[in-house]
Amino acid sequence: MEDLRYPIGKFSPQEVYSSPEIAQFINRIEALPQKLADAIHNLTEEQLNTPYRDGGWTVRQVVHHLADSHMHAYIRTKWVLTETEPGIKAYLEKFWAETPETKTSPEISLSLLKALHTKWAILLRTVSQTDLLKFFVHPETKKHVSLGSLMGTYAWHGEHHLAQINNLKQRVFKSRQ
Repeated sequence: MEDLRYPIGKFSPQEVYSSPEIAQFINRIEALPQKLADAIHNLTEEQLNTPYRDGGWTVRQVVHHLADSHMHAYIRTKWVLTETEPGIKAYLEKFWAETPETKTSPEISLSLLKALHTKWAILLRTVSQTDLLKFFVHPETKKHVSLGSLMGTYAWHGEHHLAQINNLKQRVFKSRQ
């Protein structure tokens, strides 16, 4: 069960990231929408409504979750760059994954992700080494999360959910053909 939930492992943030690591994070963030589009291309409605694991979200919900989550990350990026030690608003992603629009076409969230990630990558490529150390304060954990760590987290986050979808396709959908 743990492998299905975290197919690429859990993210472990570092204090500081090198310039090549940051460049890799940005490239991974920028590439996610196309990789996601490729992963769900030609999936049937039944397949889109299949949970990636028992008790997990459906493929459709995962795609919508990525849009919701990455919009938060983009806004957090902007706060970190424009405010001093901003506090952020947490959200209950479990409940967000149940709102009515998460039952609609994942193409809606794919379109949003394509535009969002393009804009986000442009912004991230302009940050300085000093900017990478700026942080926000998480309201629940009270942890200080640096911009560099946020970038690493969301590079991982996209690939984490992409792997859940691709693993489901290999495990379940291939066996049905």
